[in-house]
Amino acid sequence: MKQDLDHRVLKEKQRDIRGGFPEVVGLRIHRAISWIGRAEACVGDDDARFIFLWIAFNAAYADERDFQPSELNGRAGLTARAAFMSYFERLVALDTERRIYRALWDKFSGPVHTLLGNRYVFNRFWLHHNGIEGHANWQSHFEASRSASLRALETGDTAKVLGLVFDRLYVLRNQLVHGGSTWNSKVNRAQVRDGAAILAFLMPVFIDLMMDNPHEDWGRPFYPVVE
Repeated sequence: MKQDLDHRVLKEKQRDIRGGFPEVVGLRIHRAISWIGRAEACVGDDDARFIFLWIAFNAAYADERDFQPSELNGRAGLTARAAFMSYFERLVALDTERRIYRALWDKFSGPVHTLLGNRYVFNRFWLHHNGIEGHANWQSHFEASRSASLRALETGDTAKVLGLVFDRLYVLRNQLVHGGSTWNSKVNRAQVRDGAAILAFLMPVFIDLMMDNPHEDWGRPFYPVVE
């Protein structure tokens, strides 16, 4: 893998090559790097660190038109997971050095493995806990998801691994952003800590790959800079 990536390294690379970026891609990268930098300043505050890194992720991938009412944007719209997967598949196809896979494999015994084994960031667990019918068998789905992630890692299906990991991270995102968690709460430290760690090592790689491939179609930001 290339040298360790952080805000400083990404920002220096951006300054060196941003003249060749299409405007919309340059805006995405600029915004994402700024939020990575903000996250790095959150020493000792994993809740804030996770939230800022998730904003960086949104800045990098989200085509907000897909989350607007279809009658306003003329598009059918995507679920959040479908939008994630489209982005991941594009990144993995461009990742000829398999940097994402090696990052996940190297980290799997740590935060990735712990997160995938945490029922509190598994959506079906909460559906069952809240009395929604049809989810009493959440545990079998949970184990199947863990097994699928292991098989995907073993076979090098990086996009599928990312999808399964971000399924969990999305539940954690909802808990934090929608007020379903207490700041610095002791009851959810493991998932917040691991979630922040996972985003902290993946997001710089994602942004670096985007800078290496600026002429790919990364989507037009719905909120451009308007003078």
